[in-house]
Amino acid sequence: MTYMTILHWLVLLFFVALFVLLVVVSKKETRPNVFWSMVFASFLVTSTAAVFSMFVLDKYTKKAKLVEIKNFRLLKTEEIVFKGKIANVGKFKIGQCKLTIKMINNPLEAGKLSGSQVFKPSGFDFFKPKSSKKERPNTVEREFVVVRGIEPGETRPFTIHMKYPPYFRKTRLIYKLFCH
Repeated sequence: MTYMTILHWLVLLFFVALFVLLVVVSKKETRPNVFWSMVFASFLVTSTAAVFSMFVLDKYTKKAKLVEIKNFRLLKTEEIVFKGKIANVGKFKIGQCKLTIKMINNPLEAGKLSGSQVFKPSGFDFFKPKSSKKERPNTVEREFVVVRGIEPGETRPFTIHMKYPPYFRKTRLIYKLFCH
């Protein structure tokens, strides 16, 4: 089980002990309605704090870095290929890393801006059937699981194939790595 480190188990144990302590303290209450509401409130507070702590621990114990990434286009298949390496720079094993790649089309160049590029009259587009409208999104975002089960200090290569829209010009790429 790679998600839970020793720190996760210690935090979980701490909050269970805190919940038990709060229940013992609320045992002194003689009215049953008040006792059960105190137990319920204790459960809500400790479970919320435990879940929040798990996320915080996960963020700061599972550290990975995108060491290098290169891309090239395959014009024959209209794909873009990303090759790179991910390094575990933390002290704990990482279960999996997800890489989000966002491609943004930048069709506007400085000095070549025309009025038709800034303002596109929509007119009666509302009444046209959806099939007649061409969908050409300027942003394409995909998420890929690139590595699984990476040990501390280990570096692993990955390769990703992604469709490249043929109408994109001067593409800007944004990479976001999330590991847990």
